[in-house]
Amino acid sequence: MSNRTVPELRAVDLDAIDRAILRLLAKDCTTSLATMAKQVGLSATPCWKRIKRMEEGGVITGRVATLSPEALGYPVSVFVSVETSDHSAPWLAKFAETVAAMPEIVGSWRMSGDIDYLLHVMVPDIPSYDAFYRRLIAAIPLRNVSSRFAMERLKMGPPPI
Repeated sequence: MSNRTVPELRAVDLDAIDRAILRLLAKDCTTSLATMAKQVGLSATPCWKRIKRMEEGGVITGRVATLSPEALGYPVSVFVSVETSDHSAPWLAKFAETVAAMPEIVGSWRMSGDIDYLLHVMVPDIPSYDAFYRRLIAAIPLRNVSSRFAMERLKMGPPPI
């Protein structure tokens, strides 16, 4: 293994073939190298080298299976808006620690605008969300928490490559 540092790739460093490979991986990361190479017009070795370059450059950060929340018993998705009046470093550290420790939170973003954070929470049912909510507000001081329950997922996919 080389000790050289590989610079992060930027979107402008990706050509049409790189983007085609990324689309194939995003659709189904189990696609064989031979199949992928054929679909992008390369032989296996150059295709593999491009994949490795994109992994080393931080464009490909992992290869995962897409799971069905419903089939796993988590049919309820809740988007939770969080407002705080404390933006100190200790509060931010405690909030990050709290979010990391709560497995129901599957996505978390710091926002601009009228809310400070947006959490994506997955739970089996409304009583489970209520228990989550109570644990959240007991864990850290928050000014306001507002919950929106998803009725139907219309689309889920990778970034527009």
